[in-house]
Amino acid sequence: MIRKERKKRKLNADINVVPYIDVTLVLLVIFMVTAPMLTQGVSVELPQAAAEPVKDQNEEPVILTVDAQGLYYINVGGDEKAPISRDEVADRVGKILGSAPEKLLLVRGDRDASYDQVVQLMVLLQQVGARSVGLVTE
Repeated sequence: MIRKERKKRKLNADINVVPYIDVTLVLLVIFMVTAPMLTQGVSVELPQAAAEPVKDQNEEPVILTVDAQGLYYINVGGDEKAPISRDEVADRVGKILGSAPEKLLLVRGDRDASYDQVVQLMVLLQQVGARSVGLVTE
């Protein structure tokens, strides 16, 4: 009997990670391109100001927007790109503050909006029970 000696093969435990790197880079590019498109609300030209940022909060704030024509928008309770009336603003914010009195309210006023339009919105918010209102700047 002649025995042939077999060469024992070593197990190859290497994983080819190149496809995973390719997929990761493609996803990174996709997220980098889509992230700027996810900004919320109506496009407004915010005024420049050197102000401290609001402390981080766990919940999303209610953002009310006044555009250059004086139209109001809100990011809660419907299409945030559809203008709403003063009465609808009061109704929605009143309901929100009724369930969460400490909810953060932010006003985004276009730089071309009149000061009166922004102040009227802030007075309306105060009338429905807002304790504090923040102004969004760039």
